[in-house]
Amino acid sequence: MTSHAISPRPTQTRIHLGGAAAITLISSLCMVGAANAAEPYTLQFTPDGELIRPADGAWREWIYIGTPVTPNALNGGSAPFPEFHSVYIEPKTWEHYKKTGKFMEGAIIAKELLLVRAPDGANADGSTNEVSGTGYFMGDFSGFEITVKSKKHYPDEPGNWAYYTFGHHAPPYAMTAPIAPVEACNACHEAAADDDFVFTQFYPVLSTAKP
Repeated sequence: MTSHAISPRPTQTRIHLGGAAAITLISSLCMVGAANAAEPYTLQFTPDGELIRPADGAWREWIYIGTPVTPNALNGGSAPFPEFHSVYIEPKTWEHYKKTGKFMEGAIIAKELLLVRAPDGANADGSTNEVSGTGYFMGDFSGFEITVKSKKHYPDEPGNWAYYTFGHHAPPYAMTAPIAPVEACNACHEAAADDDFVFTQFYPVLSTAKP
């Protein structure tokens, strides 16, 4: 998912803040980012409609569902998504999916990117020789993204799913992110994902949990 700054959706209210109000908002965002990682995450937005990300690392406490990887070395040197994608589903979303087989209103899925470990001397196919054998191993964190399903917040988005990128770089990630345009993420999910815009075909934890 690639983020681009766009105008907030019509259902969101734009408020211009200045002076003390702006300082208060910034302080509030800092408090959100410093919150206990074990606390439940609920959707929160800035007055400009950007999504406020969970506290640092909070998503790593969620249910882990899988990690696809398509390294550059196996894709002509320029894979669209060359990193490991560690994917987590928010606990309430997970409980609802297990019971109903559907992604609920307010469903949240997070994806953290990690570079492929490739120190000096990596093999031509991008693999490395480690103590456990030759293969692909995770390196450093390199980005964080969230997708949310909500008819209330995204009535005009395909499937009511929205995508947010908090940076394609090492932490710290951005505290907020604007919604990505349809062509950046949603169109691909609509065309190729097996189940309600989610690539369940890559996550057996999801596909086997569905009633």
